[in-house]
Amino acid sequence: MRKETTLAYFEQIAPGLRKYRASRRYYWNDIVRYCNFYIHEEDSVLEIGCANGDSLAQLKGRTKTGIDFSEAMIAEARSAHSGIRFHVMDAHQITLEEKFDVIVISNSVGFFYDVQQVLEEIQKVSHEHTRVIIAYYNHLWEPMLKLGELLGLKRRTPLQSWLSARDLDNMLELAGWESFRSTRRLLIPYNIPVISWFTNKYLAKLPLINQLCINNYVNARRVHDINEDTTAKYSTTVVIPARNESGNIENAILRLPRFGRHVEIIFVEGNSTDDTWDKIQEIQQKYKDTHDIKIARQDGKGKGDAVRKGYAMATGDILMILDADLTVPPEDIPKFYHAIASGKAEFINGSRLVYPMEKNAMRFLNMLGNKFFSMLFSWLLEQQIKDTLCGTKVMFRKDYERLAANRKFFGEFDPFGDYDLLFGAYKLNLKIIDLPVRYRERTYGDTNISRFKHGLLLLRMCWFAAGKIKFI
Repeated sequence: MRKETTLAYFEQIAPGLRKYRASRRYYWNDIVRYCNFYIHEEDSVLEIGCANGDSLAQLKGRTKTGIDFSEAMIAEARSAHSGIRFHVMDAHQITLEEKFDVIVISNSVGFFYDVQQVLEEIQKVSHEHTRVIIAYYNHLWEPMLKLGELLGLKRRTPLQSWLSARDLDNMLELAGWESFRSTRRLLIPYNIPVISWFTNKYLAKLPLINQLCINNYVNARRVHDINEDTTAKYSTTVVIPARNESGNIENAILRLPRFGRHVEIIFVEGNSTDDTWDKIQEIQQKYKDTHDIKIARQDGKGKGDAVRKGYAMATGDILMILDADLTVPPEDIPKFYHAIASGKAEFINGSRLVYPMEKNAMRFLNMLGNKFFSMLFSWLLEQQIKDTLCGTKVMFRKDYERLAANRKFFGEFDPFGDYDLLFGAYKLNLKIIDLPVRYRERTYGDTNISRFKHGLLLLRMCWFAAGKIKFI
């Protein structure tokens, strides 16, 4: 009976829903704002349980489609939003043939008769890179919302499932999805001038307090086929930025294993005061018959500029960075290939802070700084990031091209390149995973990092990024 009761309820409220939601647009606009952070203009978007289509109409996207089991709701949606495709369709039996880049389920998951079945159904309309964004009530708010219904502050709704984050993660896993990021927003769901703005923008983002927010969000992706053989599936470009690293250039070639379908190596020399550029040219000629080596001199300054130069030249499916100081052993690079090729994540971040280090590999203050930025980044990006400054980072070239195209969102704010890639991966809603590596002592040259000067610069970049991705 629950399905019939729920359907009857939505059929009844459809004519007045637009007016009702307009009086509560502060709440609904926040859901749209969150989803639009991860949706890009080129994406195809499907909303499950789209109601009268007002929220879907505000979402970004190249094409937009909405389904709902209520004929009255779809009639309202078609009347108001002629540029969007709407279908009367039960989410438990999806018959669409198109595959979508983003699937949004906003405040409807609690009304599904069988949540797992719906999550299995949306597999039909997804591809390997589809992202699912689910917005649902925090179950801790159930007593407050019931009280709001009694006081007439909120419309009475049929019985629904109040899911915990663990419940939803479990059902996603059973349905072949992987939850990789969870977020909570809104402590005050109504607009009280100044108070709501300050509370929801700042206080609601703080640890512990954040647990009390009314809305939970889950970002999920399809589980990769673990049986697929990806040993030789992809080609790879390894970009090696080099400044005053003459003594390490040949070892970078000799110690880098063969892996994947093909390995392209790009040295980018940057403003060296020793003979690094001469050594790079010599090594290219020496190994031209056995290795695919390209070389370039950067136009600007900083590692970030060198990496962007190398990535612009790259032809591999996968892009990697290997610092020329070789403190991350080249022998570990194939691990990064297998992690990304097998679908463990779309962005692989090297972590030097897991295994014991060689005695002089990292100075004590550098270690403290890295641990501090690890905690800060894990909070900012809502995924565990143990080491933000490890030079080895890996992503697919197609994702980097999207990152570069959307770089205007953050701007050219990062001379090191690490934050540009991490924040860009977050904006693309990629799953980020740490890959532990052993960090070795330098055998040639000195570090180019200034602890205090660059530490302050990193703090400023974090503050800038927090305003772009956290306090929104």
